[in-house]
Formats: sequence, C-alpha cells, structure tokens
Amino acid sequence: MKEYLISWSPLAEETYLKTLAQILDKWTVKEVEDFESKIESLIKKLKTQKYLCPPSGKQICLRRCVIAPQTSLVYQIKDNTIELVAFFDNRGEHKY
Repeated sequence: MKEYLISWSPLAEETYLKTLAQILDKWTVKEVEDFESKIESLIKKLKTQKYLCPPSGKQICLRRCVIAPQTSLVYQIKDNTIELVAFFDNRGEHKY
C-alpha cells in the first residue's frame, strides 16, 4: 500500500498550536492530549488514504476533515505529499 508524505505548512503549525492553547485555556491537559491523539490518528489514515476527507465547500482544491464539532483541518494533495494547510474553528468565519 502506497504511503504519502505528510508536510505541515507554516500556517498549519501556527493554527495547530493556537488550537491547543485554546483547548488548554478552556479545559485541561487531558482534552489537549485527546485532541493530539485525534490528529495523530487522522494523519496516520491520511498517509494511505489521501481522499479520506471530502472537498472543502469553499475551495475545491482543498479537502476538509472535521476533527471535532469546533475544529476542522484542511489539506491539499501535491503529487505524493499531503500538505496540512490549516486548522480552524468551525464556529467562526473562515475561507475554507
């Protein structure tokens, strides 16, 4: 089974850390660890299933994974690489 490389854009890194900080601000370390576990599991699946998540409704070149009711991840496929583009809050305005 083919495995795709995973890369993080600078925006993905920034928004991921911001999301973790927001979770920690409102809840506990356990919720941060649960979120990190969900991300690790998602990335593991994306390595072998690049079309795992549906296309984003706003930008067709991106695919959107809903991680939790509040948070989604968008990614794009570039040849043999899955680039994580950004994490965002589903409750706010966003371009994805």
